Amino acid sequence: MNLKQKIFDDMKSAMKAGDVLKRETLRMLDAMIKNTEIEKMKKEEGLNDEEVQTVIARAIKQRKDSVEQYAKGGRPELADKEKKEITILSGYLPEQMSENKVREIVKETISQLGATSKAEIGKVMGPIMGQLKGQADGNLVRKIVEEELE
Repeated sequence: MNLKQKIFDDMKSAMKAGDVLKRETLRMLDAMIKNTEIEKMKKEEGLNDEEVQTVIARAIKQRKDSVEQYAKGGRPELADKEKKEITILSGYLPEQMSENKVREIVKETISQLGATSKAEIGKVMGPIMGQLKGQADGNLVRKIVEEELE
């Protein structure tokens, strides 16, 4: 079963179970997937699992930004709702790498490329993100790269 079908099946299960938060979160995700299919002109064949994971990662990033904004705005109840949505969405992504494992890969890539200064962050980020796509948060990777190139 592909990821898109699993999301749809889980949405139906949430409807039957009366789980409003999960149902609404998966409906939003389904809409994002359909919009992406239209943008990429893949309405007929649909997105593959990797493309669906990219959509999920984008949705999670939006939720994280919202949590930050709600926390600044003094709306902890809305921030909590967004955090719960992040938890639901994260269940559809591959397991995230630990910070230590990411740090190992960053160090290895930096030594392979011979990067020595912060000016070379872009040169290092490209290959690392290609290798870690969907397995690590880009902000975490960037933070570790900056620390290693100090």
